[in-house]
Amino acid sequence: MGMSLAGYFSITRPLNAVVSGIAAVIGYLVATGTVTPESLILIPVVFCITAAGNVINDYYDAEIDAINRPDRPIPSGALSRGAARSFALTLFLAGILIALYTGPIGIAIAILNSLLLVAYAARLKSMPFFGNVAVSYLSGSIFLFGGAFAGFSGLVENIPLAAITFLAMLARELLKDAEDVEGDAACGARTLPMEIGIPGTARLALDCALFAAAASLFPVLRWGFWYLGGIAVVDCIILAACLRVLPCTTPACVKATRSTTFLKAGFFLSLAVFSAAALLL
Repeated sequence: MGMSLAGYFSITRPLNAVVSGIAAVIGYLVATGTVTPESLILIPVVFCITAAGNVINDYYDAEIDAINRPDRPIPSGALSRGAARSFALTLFLAGILIALYTGPIGIAIAILNSLLLVAYAARLKSMPFFGNVAVSYLSGSIFLFGGAFAGFSGLVENIPLAAITFLAMLARELLKDAEDVEGDAACGARTLPMEIGIPGTARLALDCALFAAAASLFPVLRWGFWYLGGIAVVDCIILAACLRVLPCTTPACVKATRSTTFLKAGFFLSLAVFSAAALLL
């Protein structure tokens, strides 16, 4: 019994799901400049749908995980595939039902993202670039969902933050694939770096970073000089992370640059900058 409960708990990747829920509230904060008790309903919605996505991902990856990650709940025997599928469905339904209290836009995003998470786990993950785009959209859409709780105007306010997140995450996903070329090839996977090469992937990641930096400038009209100073630091980190990879031709070189770590740090710093701007400016 304890083993089964541990399996249900760990397969959701709870820390990841909680952080995603908090990010939605940050989205509401950025859109409105405040956090209300009502806005906290965003956390269980995003938690349930994110957790469901993690569970359904493990369901479809059970055979691969049996080789690469035998400690995961399904291959380790802590949870059966059938139980995982039922659990994912329950979490998806719970998230969508709670989303009924977030308004029409929130309901639409919750349903769309649930369908996309299933499609990603079942199909899109194995499609070069499309899987990267799906993951990046899902990351950015959390902030659209948070803003939408304040209505359509809130969603519009959060487009720059969602765009930065989407583009920075897309750059990171591409570089992660570049790091993993050898392992993916051994597993029979096809990723964009295998199609266009590591140098081509590095250039595409830099293009994403440049567009992310451009998107980050739009809120200057709303928040002014102090915001510009903070976001300029974020932009420098994101651009520098991608520039470091340009000379690379091998997965080991990409990994040695630690660019994916710097991109993740830039993303978290951007959240801090946006939150501070919403509260103080």
